[in-house]
Amino acid sequence: MGKAMFYHLTRSPLEVALPVLLQRSLAAGWRVVVRGGDAERLRWLDERLWLAGDDAGFLPHGLAGGPHDADQPVLLTVDRGFPNAAACLICIDRAPLDPEEAAGLERACLMFDGADPAATEAARDRWRALAAAGLPAEYWSEASGQWRKERG
Repeated sequence: MGKAMFYHLTRSPLEVALPVLLQRSLAAGWRVVVRGGDAERLRWLDERLWLAGDDAGFLPHGLAGGPHDADQPVLLTVDRGFPNAAACLICIDRAPLDPEEAAGLERACLMFDGADPAATEAARDRWRALAAAGLPAEYWSEASGQWRKERG
């Protein structure tokens, strides 16, 4: 059974916080699916990720729908499923996160904007659903200026 990790963004925007989480996931040897709620937003994020990352200047990734989805270390998609055999799912922009799929992964992460009350309430709903399913969860906050585990 995997673990769910909730990241409450209060200081860093998604395009700054996500590359750090992706680098850590790749360093752990995991392939990742980043599931978003809007294809246009994922195209925007795709452009940002090409400029972020390690010494090579980018994070290896691709947008779903191409001929090499199965080969992508990080796949950005609005769809469910794991065409790249991901061990880690990162949900952004209120994308769905189901307890059944989370249980089969090494990590299921949810990043949400603390300035958006609807996003915060959606994260709380997902926390309750995952807890009810018995999936261990951790809540991480950057309110103190650095990421700190608050509970879980």
